[in-house]
Amino acid sequence: MDEIKEVSLEMKDYIVSSGAETLSWCMQCGLCTNLCPWRLVPGEVSEAFNIRKMQRLGQLGLEGFEDENVLFACATCGMCLVNCPRKVEIIDNVRSMRNTTVAAGFLPANLRPIAGSLHANGNPWSGPQEKRAEWQEGLNIPAFSDDTEYLLYVCCTSCYDTRSQKIAKSIVNLLQKAGVSFGVLTAEENCCGETIRKLGDEELFQKLAESNIKLFNGKGVKKIITTSPHCLYAFKKDYPELGGNYEVIHYAELLGELLKEGKISFNKELAKKVTFHDPCYLGRHNQVFDPQRELLQAVPGVEFVELERNKNKGLCCAGGGGRVWAEVPMGERFGELRITDAVDKKADILVTACPYCIAMLDDACAGLEKGDVLQVMEMAELLNASL
Repeated sequence: MDEIKEVSLEMKDYIVSSGAETLSWCMQCGLCTNLCPWRLVPGEVSEAFNIRKMQRLGQLGLEGFEDENVLFACATCGMCLVNCPRKVEIIDNVRSMRNTTVAAGFLPANLRPIAGSLHANGNPWSGPQEKRAEWQEGLNIPAFSDDTEYLLYVCCTSCYDTRSQKIAKSIVNLLQKAGVSFGVLTAEENCCGETIRKLGDEELFQKLAESNIKLFNGKGVKKIITTSPHCLYAFKKDYPELGGNYEVIHYAELLGELLKEGKISFNKELAKKVTFHDPCYLGRHNQVFDPQRELLQAVPGVEFVELERNKNKGLCCAGGGGRVWAEVPMGERFGELRITDAVDKKADILVTACPYCIAMLDDACAGLEKGDVLQVMEMAELLNASL
């Protein structure tokens, strides 16, 4: 018994040292579990996953994390984080618990190709490094240089996924129309590493981040525009730990500023009822809520309507924390609830501002066969259509 207790204490110490410094703050009130979006859907994962219990297992130092339905179910949406009365860094604790098993060589089967591609290609989509910049063919985007104000960092999804490439192209056009000084280093970049860090592979995250930091610092990068909220999170909150200190802004924030300054306007009328899905990593994690709404309402003809669950109370699409690569049966997807929310509001278009959200919501809309009444669009696509 004493040996088991000693091993448990050693495991707890390891978890804490991996980033779970606030683990002992949890008083097991259960609010996190009550607010967790997994409570809103049925299924095997929902029955198995309990974020309060997961924190308790960590406190006890128990090796009870091998069940991937528990350990890798958290979508890191942050709903528990912003509502925790003790301000426990719940997601950091989850990341640290995952690290205990990933460091020991355990990773769910569906995530092994992702990690392998990040090691080999610098991206999670098995795309060759030499094709990372192919999305920008014909766009006449300058390379970043000393006299360029912003580096435009395009996420891996929008570099390789055909659907998501439309987002990057729309953002480029918007920035060019507004006269923004920006350039790219796409061909030389690696994945930002945000998601693989949330999955617990700290070593791989640091490899990717250090490569990018060396590139950015060597080129004199000071300001970065991101196309994805996940990249925004990584550059603002993870990279400073490793010496990467930049002024980072999501494209929605920058366009919101340009709109107020009169440097960009939208003229083509769009007589549609439009609603907005708040990406967790743009909203709850970075508290960016207003620019995207102001931009949408600046489009002539748009009737903007809020979803019932919005801003800090917005419902996750389930794409974060590596869940974008999870196989989830129909009827158990958060995205389906989001599509239903938009249909209930009689919206014509459901807009979001994240490549992961687009992937999850597109799949949900198709699965529910709601494409005839609802269109899913990334905000840059809608704004670009109104120029």
